[in-house]
Formats: sequence, C-alpha cells, structure tokens
Amino acid sequence: MTKSNPSAAETVAVDLGARSYEVRIGGGLIARAGAEIAPLLHRRRVAVLTDATVAATHLEALRAGLGDIAMTALALPAGEATKGWAEFSRAVDWLLAEKIERRDLVIAFGGGVIGDLAGFAAAVLRRGVRFVQIPTTLLAQVDSSVGGKTGINSTHGKNLIGAFHQPSLVLADISVLGTLAPRDFLSGYGEVVKYGLLGDAGFFDWLEANGPALAAGDAGLRRHAVRRSVEMKARIVERDETEEGDRALLNLGHTFCHALEKATGYSDRLLHGEGVAIGCALAFELSQRLGLCAQEAPSRVRAHLRAMGMKVDLADIPGDLPDAQGLLALMGQDKKVVDGRLRFILARGIGAAFVAGDVPGEAVLGVLEDALALRG
Repeated sequence: MTKSNPSAAETVAVDLGARSYEVRIGGGLIARAGAEIAPLLHRRRVAVLTDATVAATHLEALRAGLGDIAMTALALPAGEATKGWAEFSRAVDWLLAEKIERRDLVIAFGGGVIGDLAGFAAAVLRRGVRFVQIPTTLLAQVDSSVGGKTGINSTHGKNLIGAFHQPSLVLADISVLGTLAPRDFLSGYGEVVKYGLLGDAGFFDWLEANGPALAAGDAGLRRHAVRRSVEMKARIVERDETEEGDRALLNLGHTFCHALEKATGYSDRLLHGEGVAIGCALAFELSQRLGLCAQEAPSRVRAHLRAMGMKVDLADIPGDLPDAQGLLALMGQDKKVVDGRLRFILARGIGAAFVAGDVPGEAVLGVLEDALALRG
C-alpha cells in the first residue's frame, strides 16, 4: 500500500506482521528526522553508524534534524572494503562502549555498505536491537535499505555472513540524491532498472522515456522511481521474507555481478550497481541463447543502459579479469547456489523474470567467453 501523508512524504508499508514498518519517501526527511523517529524512542538518544564521506556532507544536518534527541556517531571508512570483519567488530565494540541497550535505536546513515553493516551490528548486539535506515544513495534507497537483509563480506564471497533483521523505519530523503557524483547515481540506477526488467515492463517503458531527465536531476521523476522500486521490493519481501522462493527474483543480474565484484577486489573498478547492470545484460543474453526470450530483449536492455551512459559489458570494466572458467568458479561461492547448483534469474522477456535452477554450465561459459572476447 502506498499513501501520502501530511508532510508530503509518500509512504510504502512493508507488511510483515509484528515486523511491519514504513518506508517514507520525499524531500527534507533528514531535516525532520527527529519528528519521524521520536515515536520509536524509549529514551531520547540514538547511535548513528555512518561513513566518513556521508559524515562530512550530511551528519550535521542529521544532528540538526534530530533536534533535542541526543546523537552519538561513529564514521567508518567509505567503500566496500569496510564491509568486513574488522570494521564490523569496531562498530559493535563502539555500540557496546556507548551502552546501547536493547530498547535503544541504531541509525544506519549512508549507502548500502553502511546499511548492511549497521543492520547486522544491530541484529547481533544484545541479541537484537532496533534500527532505522536513512539511506543516502539511490542504490540504498531503492534496494538495500528495504527488506531486512543485513551482513558483511567474507574472503569467500559477498554477503556470506549476515542475518535477516528488519528495520523499524526507512527514511528515503530524495533531496540528498542531488549530492551524489554522477557515477554513484547511475550505479544506483542499475538497481532501479532491475525492477522493471524483473517484473514491470511498464516501469521499464517509463524508464526508457524518463531515465535521462531523472539522471539530470528531476526531483519528481526521482521520487516516482524510488517509490515504484520500493513498492515492488516490498511486495516481494512480504511474500517471501527469507528468500525461499519469489524473493530470489530480486537477484536478477547478481550472480554475474557478485563474481565480477570479487574478481575486481570489491574496488572502485566496479561499483555494485554497475555490476548489477552488466549482470542484467548478461542474464538477458543467457536467456536469449537458451531460447527463452527474443533477441530484441537483450538488445533493448543494452541500448537503454548505453543511453544512460552506464557500463554494459565486461569490456567496460578496467583492468584484468579472470577467464571464463575463473569467473564461473567465483559464481560457485554465491549465496544462490543450492545443492551445489547455481540458480540464475532468467527472463522470458522484459518484466518477466523467473528463477531457474537447471542452467547448463556450458551455456553460462559461452556467454562469458563471448563477453570476454569483446575486451580484445
């Protein structure tokens, strides 16, 4: 359900019984964070986990927005490398040193890395404390802040250590998106496109028509894109909170993406949303080769990503990559492996994705070999 409230933010409810919460989407939410969060508080104090980049740009605005709610904050290093044991341990130790109690509130204030790490810290601290997501990137607003997946990376792969721990509230302040570098915004757009490709052809049509203006800064278009993405994720999470079935659809492009992220060392050679975009293109290419969708589907996916100025192919990733067998081996550690077999999200067309557990390895290998050949 989506509704408008008097403060002009739009609300998407995530209906999970006792774990239900709202995602509020609009401008100026950080400036009124205190009023938004106050009903959740048992005592007027919060602990904020953020990163150095977000802290430098937005932390004082959050402090002001909280008003008379006391705020203590820890800023971790920015970047995917933070999402590991070392900084996770540092965050948990800090929360304990700050004497955060089970009835207190942790705020995850940043992008997907901070949201995942802070959520996992909240999940295990004193066997579970509540937390609020205030996502500051497009990627986090449309994807990682919603649904309760929290965790950190391992040397064995991405997001292999974690827990399902739903937030108590999500505040998606559209106005902070204007502070993102174009590359970071487009990385988040990779996840937006994913929603159209997996289950809403009409939304993909809308993105083809409005994507460039959205990227250029149109606040109304950005708000609509975030709301529609959150709506789609909320409905899927409601049906399948712990990814036993339908929720796997949200991983469209991610099996390829996670292997590419590991191959590039979780570095700025490839941002997560860029990997998702490339992964979606490869998933549609694989679907077409398996006879599941028409040739124009993968062509249309690539054309839109190109029109947005995004990475589309393996050739767009700088530096060396493993060979096709090496990339396939990296996929073997993905969370979507079941009984030793890779699950792929494939598509019968734009907006018609499904979970496939019997994809021939040679077909995946062929797609990877051809994609690598384009790198020259």
